[in-house]
Formats: sequence, C-alpha cells, structure tokens
Amino acid sequence: MKKTLDKKESEKARAEYIKVESNVHLHVTDAGNGRPIVLIPGWPLSDEMYEYQYDNLINNGFRVIGITLRGFGKSNKPYGEYNYDVHARDIKKVLGKLKIKNAVLGGFSMGGAIAIRYVSMYKSAHVSKLALFGAAAPIWTQRKNFPYNFSKGSVDELIELNNHNRTNLLSNFAKIFSATETSLDSGLSNWLYGIGISASSYATAQCLVALRDTDLRKDLKRINIPTLILHGKKDKICSFDLAEQMNTRISDSQLVAFENSGHSLFLEEKHKFNDELVKFAEK
Repeated sequence: MKKTLDKKESEKARAEYIKVESNVHLHVTDAGNGRPIVLIPGWPLSDEMYEYQYDNLINNGFRVIGITLRGFGKSNKPYGEYNYDVHARDIKKVLGKLKIKNAVLGGFSMGGAIAIRYVSMYKSAHVSKLALFGAAAPIWTQRKNFPYNFSKGSVDELIELNNHNRTNLLSNFAKIFSATETSLDSGLSNWLYGIGISASSYATAQCLVALRDTDLRKDLKRINIPTLILHGKKDKICSFDLAEQMNTRISDSQLVAFENSGHSLFLEEKHKFNDELVKFAEK
C-alpha cells in the first residue's frame, strides 16, 4: 500500500519550477506519461503557447515538457546574457534534473534556433529526434551570402521600438504573425499578446540581438538525428526560404509545408500540426 501511495504522490509532485542557477528558476509544464516530447517556445512567448498541443500529445500517450525560457512568461527574469548558449545550457539542466532520455525536442521560431544550438552543443544529450516549427534558422537576418529574411537594420529598428514602445512592437508583430491579419480570431490574438507582454523588456531586446547576430549554419552540419521541419508557406517572420535552407543543410531531415499558414502554423493548421508531430514522435 505504501508503495502505491508513494507513486501517486510522486505523480502529483512534478515540479512546476526548476532551478537552473542561483536565483534563476524556469517555469515548466510537465504532464502525461510515455515518451517525452520537450517543447521550447519562441520569442517573446512562454510554454503556454503550446496549450493546443499539450492535451493532444497527452491523449496520444506522450509525456509533454514545456520549458519557458528565462526572461519570459512565468520564468525568472534576471539581468544578464540571453544568447542561445545560455538558453541551451538552461535546457540541458532541466532535462538532466528530470532525467529525460530518448526525447523528441521541438522548438518554435527562436525556440527552434535554440533547439538546434542545444543539439549541436550537447551532441543530442537526452534527445533522439528534433522537430523545428517555423524555426528562426539557420540565420534570421541577411548576410552577403545569405539573402533571406530580415535585414539587420530592420531588427535594429525592432530593438529600438521595444525600448520605447513595446506594446507597439507586439501589436506590429501580431499583424504579420499569421497568413493574414484575420487568420486568427481576436480571442487567440489577444491571448498571444498577453503572453508576449508578460516577458521582460530587457530579455525581449536581448533575444532580438541574439536572433539578429547568431549564425547556425555550422550547427546544422552537426545534427545527426532525425529532424522534422514544419513551416508555413506564408510565413512573414521566418520566411519559407529558411525552411528550405534547413532541409538542405540537415542530413536526415523532412520538410512538411503548411500551405495555408503564416508563422502561427501551430494554431492556423493545428490539427495537421499535431498529427505531423505525433506521427514523427511515434516512428
């Protein structure tokens, strides 16, 4: 009887906050049982963005672990560095403390870029598959030999707007977040805005710096696990060119195009999104 009670108590006691360094705790959604699927949100969202994935994955026999990055949502918001290495290190500490093995690691937008850095940096520790959703990779901004997506100057303008009128920054991004301004109803748009405004202004700006400056082309060559790329054909934040670049540069990768979606493919075509993720995780 005691063992049974202990097991039930253990199920109730999953940590909602996990310490990754002194005075820094990350908010974690940890629910369900089965093969773990770890989900990393994009800028400037939290793990709450995956609300319409969580129940589906749990009902399909998976354990879902959503990790809110430092500086965002309900995680702590310390002053300090907010580059991809810092976020990858935080993820490594969470997965180590949870003793995760054989996970599918998924990341949206900047979260996808951080997932790539994690797999490259830690040689796929704790994970055996990678899923990228509208990922901001291999580079979010243009270079002489990479003519895709935003210019560095346009990102500088976003940083400046964040520092003077962050509500306008979030409102402007909402207008281009989906295939059209009306692809998501006002309830969903307001919900996402609420998540975004809960972020630290400092972290929001610093992560824009990381998005502007980080080149993951070498990281892509180090990925040696099966990779699923889900990307909206009408994405205005991470253009479909980026998906094609990732597909070309990751050796064992599969690209699934979402013909009717912009950046918010996880909401615009959520049934297709959920089905593709489950199918990939079940292989």
